[in-house]
Amino acid sequence: MARLWLCAGGAGLFLALLVLHSRLSGSRVLKEFAFQISWRTEEVLYRLDVGWPKHSEYFTGATFCVAVDSLNGLVYVAQRGDNIQKVLVFTEDGYFLRGWNDTVDTPHGMFAVSTPNEESIWITDVGSGSFGHTVKKYNSFGDLVQVLGTPGKRGTGLNPLQFDNPAEVYVEDTGDIYIVDGDGGLNNRLIKLSPDFAMLWLHGENGSGPAQLSIPHSVTVDSSGRVWVADRGNKRIQVFDKDTGEWLGAWNNCFTEEGPSSVRFTPDGKYLVVAQLNLSRLLVVAAPPVGDIGRCSVRSSIQLADQVLPHLLDVSAETGAIYVAEIGAKQVQRYVPLDRSSTPLGR
Repeated sequence: MARLWLCAGGAGLFLALLVLHSRLSGSRVLKEFAFQISWRTEEVLYRLDVGWPKHSEYFTGATFCVAVDSLNGLVYVAQRGDNIQKVLVFTEDGYFLRGWNDTVDTPHGMFAVSTPNEESIWITDVGSGSFGHTVKKYNSFGDLVQVLGTPGKRGTGLNPLQFDNPAEVYVEDTGDIYIVDGDGGLNNRLIKLSPDFAMLWLHGENGSGPAQLSIPHSVTVDSSGRVWVADRGNKRIQVFDKDTGEWLGAWNNCFTEEGPSSVRFTPDGKYLVVAQLNLSRLLVVAAPPVGDIGRCSVRSSIQLADQVLPHLLDVSAETGAIYVAEIGAKQVQRYVPLDRSSTPLGR
């Protein structure tokens, strides 16, 4: 028995030394072997729900974004195309309910507000038509409630507020609004607005330094008061204090191949789920503790088929399921947490 433990310990030491040597020596063979060892240490946290939705034939365009109203069990999908319903509404069980199209030009990002006091859908529109370059608020049946920006006109102005290809919007339960404006347009901005649309703070300088942005593509807020931005053009995630806008740090070590296109936290706050568009990959990253941004640490990954192209995603606050809008596959898929205990990766 002692020999068995000695052999096992020696094998473990050998593998550890091999991984270290591969990173220092640059050997391609050793690097590939070390990658396999690293890959095996990842956890399998989710599985594809092949039965969602029940009626996939309603996907008739390129599906760019998805938003989950967890309180009411609804999933909103926005797609692009001619003579189609731009917004589709499903139940979280996968049944199609309705669709609508009015005042939606070219949807890019969306967010569902679901509180006991409000149920609304926000959509960023990047079209060049009469409804483009705006951030719009709708009720759940598609009635237009509010328009931010100058419809049909791109711009850089702050008073009145103008957008150019606004990528995504995130709305807190308090009503505070975060907008990343600049999916390849004139602007590279992160904007925070109050519930009555007053400017609270702004980061808007194009570049690669701290707090500078290049194609800010997605934004989310954690329970510790930190704003996380997918700084896609710079291949990193930047983090800001939600109250002051102060820059807190950045992650770039996980994104050397491809920048992040979407960021959302699991409801328990343990993980940040990140989409990488051109790699057709999802990363499940450990969330850092309060007061320490640290380095990006991947706990799990989901490799999708080539050219699936996951653009934006959302996570159900009730079930912890991940919904992924895939512009290449022209569909939305759902990944559900594995049942490791009696509770999901949710609250």
